[in-house]
This record gives sequence, C-alpha cells and structure tokens, in this order.
Amino acid sequence: KEVEVFGVNNNQQLAKAEEIFQKKMRDTLIKKGVKILAPSTISFSHDTKISNNVKIGANNTFGEGVIIKENVEIGHGCSITNTYIEKESVIGPLCRLRENTKIGRSAKIGNFVEIKNSTIKDNAKVNHLSYIGDAIVGKHTNIGAGTITCNYDGKNKNKTFIGDRVFIGSNCSLVAPLKIQDNSFVAAGSTITKSLEKGDFAIGRSKQVIKRNATKRIMKKRP
Repeated sequence: KEVEVFGVNNNQQLAKAEEIFQKKMRDTLIKKGVKILAPSTISFSHDTKISNNVKIGANNTFGEGVIIKENVEIGHGCSITNTYIEKESVIGPLCRLRENTKIGRSAKIGNFVEIKNSTIKDNAKVNHLSYIGDAIVGKHTNIGAGTITCNYDGKNKNKTFIGDRVFIGSNCSLVAPLKIQDNSFVAAGSTITKSLEKGDFAIGRSKQVIKRNATKRIMKKRP
C-alpha cells in the first residue's frame, strides 16, 4: 500500500504520517473491542497496549509504556505515560499518570490527580485534587481531596509508604520520608512529619483563633 512506503521529509509529511498511524491504531483497537468515544481526539503511542472492553473518553493522550487491562474506564482529558493499569479500575477524568506508575485492580483515580513513580494498590481511591509521588498506597486506602506527598526536599526524592485500609483526610501534607501503617487515620488539614503505627490517629493543625465581632475593625486597617 502507498501509506506503507510514505516518505517523511518535512513537518507536513510527519504530521500526515502521524495521522495515518493514529487512525490505524484506533481502528485496530475498536475492532478488538475497545470502546472509544470521539476517536479523532485520542492519541496513542506505538507501544500502547489496551485489553478488551476498555472504555476511553474524549481528549486522552497515551505516551510510551502504557498497559491497560480489561474493563478499565478512562474518563476524558487524561494524560497517561509509562503506566500499568489493572482490571476494573476507573481513571479520570482530567488526571495525569506519569512515569513508573502502577494502578491496582478496582482502584479509582479521579479529577485533577497527578501520580508519579507510585503504586496504588487494589481498591484504593485517590479521587480529587491530589499529588502522589514516590509513594505506595495500600489496598482499600482512601486519599482525601487536596492531599499531597511532599516527596522532594530540595536534594532527594523521598518515599511515602501508606498501608492498607488507611484513611487520609482532605487537604493533608504527608512529608516524606514517612510510613503510615495499616488502619491508621489522618485528620483533615494535617501536616504529618512523623510515622504512624498500626491503628494510630494523627492530627497536625495550627490552633484556630477566633476574634469575636472583629471583622469591621480588621477590614478598616486594610489598604
């Protein structure tokens, strides 16, 4: 066929070759049983591997090294590179999975979540507005909205280990290196710098100060 010997000598021809490849990749996956919404908005890598009965929403980009197993659902607007996703997980919408990420079975990774160099084990949830880097998140663990692993100290990338059935409340900062053992609970709004043993409860917030009926006085002093 003509497309098999198509030459690439300039940017226009490169774009045309990419268009041909993407269409071929999409057609192959759809025939295989992958459900793709808005196929023209999806970009695959040459080595993307997607199993049967996977659902892919619009505007997704798959970089190199992506493997997706059966019955996974990918919401719209995700960027996924060098990631392994196990069966029956739900990814997105609007999340970024970066290098060396592994997502376990029936896990949920939600909107505005970024994961890098981390393992999210079976049935774990990272649903909203979080950054998980250089970490292991155990089975049936919940990571609350706005939680981040503080993995970089300016020189080294440090590890965060979170066990099974852990509950991390919303808006928490987990300062690595850190270990949070099974069945622990971290209260919302906490900054955690010390490791937790099994079943521990941790809270690390600044003390709230209330000045009664002071709003008008304070606002008058503002420029």
